[in-house]
Amino acid sequence: MVNLQLYWWLLIAILGAALVFLLFVQGGQSMLLHRLSANHRSMMIEALGHKWELSFTTLVVFGGAFFASFPLFYSTSFGGAYWLWMLILFSFILQAVSYEFRSKPGNLFGTRTYDAFLFINGCVGCVLLGVAVAMMFFGAEFTVTKTNLLDNAAPVISTWAPTHGLEAIADWRNLLLGLSVLFLARTQASLYFINCFGGRDKDFDAAQHKSVLINGIIFVVLFLGFLAVLLTSRGQQAVIGGGPNDFEWVDYKYLHNFLDMPGVCVAFLIGVLMVLGGIIGTIAMPRWNGGIWYSGLGTVFVVISLFFVAGLCGTPYYPSLVDTSSSLSIFNSSSSEFTLTVMSWVSVITPFVIAYIVYVWRAMSKH
Repeated sequence: MVNLQLYWWLLIAILGAALVFLLFVQGGQSMLLHRLSANHRSMMIEALGHKWELSFTTLVVFGGAFFASFPLFYSTSFGGAYWLWMLILFSFILQAVSYEFRSKPGNLFGTRTYDAFLFINGCVGCVLLGVAVAMMFFGAEFTVTKTNLLDNAAPVISTWAPTHGLEAIADWRNLLLGLSVLFLARTQASLYFINCFGGRDKDFDAAQHKSVLINGIIFVVLFLGFLAVLLTSRGQQAVIGGGPNDFEWVDYKYLHNFLDMPGVCVAFLIGVLMVLGGIIGTIAMPRWNGGIWYSGLGTVFVVISLFFVAGLCGTPYYPSLVDTSSSLSIFNSSSSEFTLTVMSWVSVITPFVIAYIVYVWRAMSKH
């Protein structure tokens, strides 16, 4: 059972990492309201329009995988912090509608309106997804009472703060990660544009290299701030000899997790260096257009490492700030052994799905 729980946490981490990488689509959309020529805006829409479905699909698969493997988290977070998740969902609906109708003749609102919708998705989607992930480190105000399922009048097992997730947006630590995700996405969007159109338009190239420099510096500052806060924060840890719901607060918990898992620490550092290498290499070598791949792979390493730090070493990945016994770990919130086993067989198709994504990516990039 433990091996199955760890296996599914690894899959969740991989899907989360893929989603953060693909958010470069949202990062590109957040630039559409800049002062751009019609030709440059068309180039950006052309590049992003071939990839937006991949980020949307990955978000859906990420949520579906969480529902199948850790349903208690799904019901607690998606059912309790619903205002936060509804804002995220609404922003992605705006994205889908905009790409569908933006270029159709006779649309009622005009392309600029749909560009504004894409801008909203680019900014709101990135920041709020970062806020949602940050709650896995800094906690949320909820309680879980499984016996409430027997209450016919109100069979709701989780109780949240009255603001139902909006309070998470007001936490500056959560916003720090959310803004880090936004500026990482903007940086990688420029790296992607350089990879797609490098050498075709000198003015466009110059603008994107300047964007990599500015957004890259802002991202590094924000991410270092988030990392400093994370490594000095208190966290929860399973009580030795206690039950699956017994947790206690520990100082410098996430710093200890990094030190207790040297392999994860090394992977994290490699990922950070790859992201920095992609940014610095692009700035230092104007003709080089491979920065997106270094930065993208580094992003995957960093995000997977952060998921491991959040959920392993006896750490609840969704700490409750109200009642430590309500905190969720990969061991007290997972599906049954039968469900995990069946879903593990289904997950065998994952390599084929990845191969399909690669095929679609290349096929779309040819046009």
